[in-house]
Amino acid sequence: MTTSADSSLWLTTAEPTSYAPLPGDVDVDVAVIGGGITGLTTALLLKRGGARVAVLEARRVGSGVTGCTTAKVSALQQTVYSSIRRHHDSDGAAVYAEASLAAVELVAALAAEERIECDLERRPALTYAASDDERSAVEDELEAAREAGLPVTLVEDAGLPFPTSGAVRLDDQLELHPVRYVQGLAAAVHGDGCAVFEETRAEGLGSGGVETDRGTVTARHVIDAAHYPLFDRGLFFARLEPMRSYCIAARLRTGAPPQSMAISAGSTTRSLRAAGELLIVGGEGHAAGSTEATPERFEHLEAFADEHFDVEATTHRWSAQDPVPYDHLPLIGRYGPGFGDLYVASGFAKWGLTSGTFAARILSDLVAGRDNPWADRFSPARVTVSGAPTVAKLGARFAADFLVDRLKPGEAESADDVPAGEARIVGAVAKKGVFRDDDGTLHAVSLRCTHLGCLLRFNAAERSWDCPCHGSRFDVDGSVLEGPATTPLETREP
Repeated sequence: MTTSADSSLWLTTAEPTSYAPLPGDVDVDVAVIGGGITGLTTALLLKRGGARVAVLEARRVGSGVTGCTTAKVSALQQTVYSSIRRHHDSDGAAVYAEASLAAVELVAALAAEERIECDLERRPALTYAASDDERSAVEDELEAAREAGLPVTLVEDAGLPFPTSGAVRLDDQLELHPVRYVQGLAAAVHGDGCAVFEETRAEGLGSGGVETDRGTVTARHVIDAAHYPLFDRGLFFARLEPMRSYCIAARLRTGAPPQSMAISAGSTTRSLRAAGELLIVGGEGHAAGSTEATPERFEHLEAFADEHFDVEATTHRWSAQDPVPYDHLPLIGRYGPGFGDLYVASGFAKWGLTSGTFAARILSDLVAGRDNPWADRFSPARVTVSGAPTVAKLGARFAADFLVDRLKPGEAESADDVPAGEARIVGAVAKKGVFRDDDGTLHAVSLRCTHLGCLLRFNAAERSWDCPCHGSRFDVDGSVLEGPATTPLETREP
């Protein structure tokens, strides 16, 4: 369904892994759901502590959000400290800063210890003001980051090929090739009583472990590191808002891409970094399932690159989705009271390479029965008074998305009205989603998300059916592209 350019730079420049699926029922100490940076880092730390671990990945290692990021590992994250400070006491931002700095060093240490070739480089991270209007946001972030304990500085020259109004700078952060990095982690996990199982989709919890489409994994501890919680037993849908963002990679005729990892402070985000001789530009974020999911998202990034760099060609286009937590801190730890040894890590707000790594430290400590200095701050069981309005808003939006879409009329009377390369909602009552391939082939599916029943919306930028409630995504043939849904859509006659 895609052109050669419509794919992640990281996924197309790494040889795919080929771990076998789960061969049937197995018994381990810990089952980890998710073969991205959070799951595999957790699994490796647990293995080093002597645990027998099974990692369950629905597709291939690194093929999810880990393989679709801008690939920055940084404790300076746009204006995150200003946001945390508004919703928490000063200790909240300090804990986040301490954990994030530790995550940067843990990534560097694991890459060195396991001899992972992943193009890892130390780079300065910058949050820059794209205009005078964004200067105050940069100054606020400087103050909040310093108060949190980061050794940041204010620089007037951001070193970018366009005017800026100053930037916060944090040195010695990391850029890397995320897929090769997690493939290296997987290689270190697999063997000696531990295993990575690919093409194995978790479908539910049994009395003593995880039920998959390949068999049962019996385990005392279960870690849900599938990005968005698969088992919504902690009312996560009311505390997490899935957001999409977009990236392009471009080859330049002349000049070089920035040698820093820069991101703008304002709401029109522009994130920049180099990948060898390629330029990466990210931004254009919106809520999952939004009508803003159109091809113009990529076109705006390409226009920005063309305006400020001598671009020869766009080589790759991709996107990622990340849950943003209601109070601006990730949710890491036990699902909640009464759920026993079931753990979760989510809500990384587009900085998952960093926070997914410190989540692994927290989770591995909790499973091993060790104290962790950050665990209480990120506990999913926490209650944040300042976040209550956001929780109410997300809950109300879920209700609206669930009900209002059912009352809307269809967009076409029949499949005959669907143009090539486009999709339409057909029918007034028993709605179905119909997509016509460029060659004229029709694909028709139920629009009822198999997670919690919201009606899906078409993502024209990436030709997928997306859930506006919790971010599940499905291909036009109904297969699951992204959770929390685990079951494909029912197919329909066009």
